[in-house]
Amino acid sequence: MFSIDTSTKFGRRITGQLGDERMMWLTTVGRSGTPAPTPVWFLWYDGRLLVCSQPDQAKLRNIAAHPQVSLNFNATRSGGEVGVIAGTAEIDENPIAGDALAAYNEKYAADIAGLGMSPDQFHASYSVLIRITPEKLRGF
Repeated sequence: MFSIDTSTKFGRRITGQLGDERMMWLTTVGRSGTPAPTPVWFLWYDGRLLVCSQPDQAKLRNIAAHPQVSLNFNATRSGGEVGVIAGTAEIDENPIAGDALAAYNEKYAADIAGLGMSPDQFHASYSVLIRITPEKLRGF
């Protein structure tokens, strides 16, 4: 089972980033075997990373074929504060709902408004939920 050791400086930083960061890089593997990093909004919820996606996106096809993914935070300009999570992704055709929906909307309220959308419009467009179960954490 995945856990983050919050007794370490690294673990505390990653835990903070999971709550505070607005974007991560989701890397899937394309048909050709080429890694395909994509910036995504995410929610750390109940031990999983939740990503809302528009339907018919390459990342969804990639996950269906190869569910092993990685996610990483942006590093500092000098290459510090690296955090990479490897895990297994599953596609849920049901959109984000309940408490997770409320938490997602709270986290991204200003960003969604910046797109000129209401939360309902955003979730109608980004209606496919990707659930990522972390398995490994590395970084420095």
